[in-house]
Amino acid sequence: MDNFVVSARKYRPQTFDTVVGQGHITTTLKNAIKNGQLAHAFLFCGPRGVGKTTCARILAKTINCENLQSSGEACDVCPSCKRFNEGTSLNIHELDAASNNSVDDIRALVEQVRFAPQAGKYKVYIVDEVHMLSSSAFNAFLKTLEEPPSYAIFILATTEKHKILPTILSRCQIFDFKRITNQDTVGHLQDIATKEHIDTEKAALQLIAQKSDGCMRDSLSILDKIVSFTNGEVTYQNTLEHLNILDDEYYFQLLDSLVIQDMAGALLLYDQINKKGFEGDLVLNGFAGFIRNLLVCQQPKALSLLDVVEALQPKYQEMASKVAPSFLISALNILNQAEVEYKMARNKRLHVEMALIKLNFLQQAIELAVEDQGKVVKKKQIDGPIAYRERVIAGFGAGTKKAAASVEIAKPTAQKSSPDNGSSLHIEPPLRPRPAAPEKITTTPDTRTEADIRRQDQVMAPTEPRPLEHKLEGSTGNTLTRPSKKNLLDAIKAKVGREYEVKEVENPEPLTMEKLQPLWDEFADSLLAQGKHSASNTFNAAILTIQSDELFQIEVQAVTQKKIIEHEKMILLDYLQKHFKNRLLTFTLYVPPSAMEVKLPPSSRERFDAMVQKNGALLALKNQLKLNLDY
Repeated sequence: MDNFVVSARKYRPQTFDTVVGQGHITTTLKNAIKNGQLAHAFLFCGPRGVGKTTCARILAKTINCENLQSSGEACDVCPSCKRFNEGTSLNIHELDAASNNSVDDIRALVEQVRFAPQAGKYKVYIVDEVHMLSSSAFNAFLKTLEEPPSYAIFILATTEKHKILPTILSRCQIFDFKRITNQDTVGHLQDIATKEHIDTEKAALQLIAQKSDGCMRDSLSILDKIVSFTNGEVTYQNTLEHLNILDDEYYFQLLDSLVIQDMAGALLLYDQINKKGFEGDLVLNGFAGFIRNLLVCQQPKALSLLDVVEALQPKYQEMASKVAPSFLISALNILNQAEVEYKMARNKRLHVEMALIKLNFLQQAIELAVEDQGKVVKKKQIDGPIAYRERVIAGFGAGTKKAAASVEIAKPTAQKSSPDNGSSLHIEPPLRPRPAAPEKITTTPDTRTEADIRRQDQVMAPTEPRPLEHKLEGSTGNTLTRPSKKNLLDAIKAKVGREYEVKEVENPEPLTMEKLQPLWDEFADSLLAQGKHSASNTFNAAILTIQSDELFQIEVQAVTQKKIIEHEKMILLDYLQKHFKNRLLTFTLYVPPSAMEVKLPPSSRERFDAMVQKNGALLALKNQLKLNLDY
């Protein structure tokens, strides 16, 4: 049986014209050879598998060709070219700097440079992975690299240019190789498949090009493996199977389930994917790439960035037109975060399912309130004090008594008072069974905006249609007609209809010492009743100072007292905010600098100096006995 040669070696380019995807490099080198403007040192840098070493060998072969073509290419028939093709040329020396990176290796190379070539014009030294050389080896190479003999040419190749010393870079002519595009890779693979009589599908070759990520050597290795796997027939399906790539059809089905909020369908589809042997991080990464391609499809100018096979491009564009950009951007953010945290998760499957559940309810989270004119309302930060909010929630259960849920909404600062002098506006709720004793739940203070409050109450509102115009009756009997442009309170009333009783709460109470101090003492007494004697004493010893309408300062005399108050901070704030009806109320802690200082015991030298001041004879005794202090 003949010895098998992999495609990466068998079809390695032998001339500049056969190099794929590096036209800017090959054209420059050919022109330099034709015009006799060759530099004495070259640095080829770029990603792996893009042709750096190949171009170095072609350059070495071409400059020693005895019958150079007018196009700047080697003839391939002269003795020098034949010796090069057979690997017996004495004018080309290759050094792998990854395994020969010491000073002695470079010194041996420098010694060889002193000898002129026996045949040909130039001796070419190719140093691959030059960034692996040690600093001492680089320094030993500097002088020779700067002023080599006229017949010596150095070609350095590296994938990490930033690791090379600047003194080396300044002595070389630098060529930056770029990644090979998918289109060039597909064309080269198609040519090789034609020469090898391999049946291939273009979609399969495009998939191989995407997997190789611009590396021609990787793409040729993948092609060899798939040919062996499929016995000479490369199709899209067997390429997916061999490369362990999830078909895009699964991502289309998954997105369809998420858009219609079919959580069960999405989880069952992921279960099906999981049973096929695909890990969760692969699913997250693939789905994120799928979302990215949909975002690209929504911009006609960016269609060239679409990284999918040609057969699926129309389907991507069709799906992109059905999904909002806000959903795609938020989904991409969730998937990226889930992929980052995947390695730290103990239950990998549950971690992926949680990400899918978030995506399932993502549309509700990104809905924006719309005015009557159809304009999107941006979130507005509420300035000034905001009243403390309470909500009484009645549970469902068997019972004969009727109860109404009561919701208190903070009155916006920009809203004008109603004509009925602040009287409550009531909308009678329909009767429904409630328990005899509804449980009262008090929410903790929050910092939500007006838009947040509006969206929450919209979700709580009944789904049955309400008339656009209705009348609200106040305590004075006046009838108010809702204006065309709704404010926040009117919008809430229109949404909730008759389900809830909407009331306007009082304005926040001013922060005064007359009310703050009794509340503070009362809280300290409650701590004492709980058996927290240290905390109660700390609160009693604290000094309060009002800084503004929403801020007061607590002065304590020790760091330990500060930590005790910080431990009770959440309960204390909830207690004070409720009594002042201001959920923005807060405080700061202050410890005097003198309390922060740590007093160390006196050293031996300090104690001795103090004793000398009282009795000077001690110093004379110390000097006479030649004693030393123990520091």
